[in-house]
Amino acid sequence: MQIPNAAVDRPEPGLPAVTGETSMDNAFLGNAIEIAIVTADHRRTMEGLVRLGIGPWRVYTFGPENVSDQTYQGRPASFRLRVCFARSGNITWELMEPIDGPSIFADYLERQGEGIHHVAYDCGNLPMVDRIRAFEARGFRCVQSGKWMGKNHFAFFATDQATSTVFETYEFPADFEYPEPESWYPAPPETVDPRVR
Repeated sequence: MQIPNAAVDRPEPGLPAVTGETSMDNAFLGNAIEIAIVTADHRRTMEGLVRLGIGPWRVYTFGPENVSDQTYQGRPASFRLRVCFARSGNITWELMEPIDGPSIFADYLERQGEGIHHVAYDCGNLPMVDRIRAFEARGFRCVQSGKWMGKNHFAFFATDQATSTVFETYEFPADFEYPEPESWYPAPPETVDPRVR
């Protein structure tokens, strides 16, 4: 039998209401869909993750040529990143290596070194403008954003002071198809050994 603890069981005034074992009345984040690592060497980090069975990896360069509407700290910016993606179950793993230009990823490397930098949520597939408003209504401003291939809108928010990590949301339109990557690591899926089941 659990003995109620008045100090724990009584909600503080002004806090959101608990609506269930895994829910609160101000929920909007939806499902966690991505874990991202900032690295100074994407190849080394991919090699380590492949040893853990995470891969294969698609490798891209994000820059002004393929990412429109680039912003940094609320202002137009021009940045270039090496971005790598791999799937593991329902989660996408992402590696981000800053190349040049201002970015929260370069800031993180300089300030803290390599490590898990952000998690991304689907925000229940709300339109992107509503997602941004929901973060801002909670006091979290957008600190980096862009639109990859003119379709995949992504936005990062200044949640790190309050939560110890950055939160991201991104929107892939229904018709989005990943472009062919610059490279695969360790190999593209077509090279799967048929003897391995």
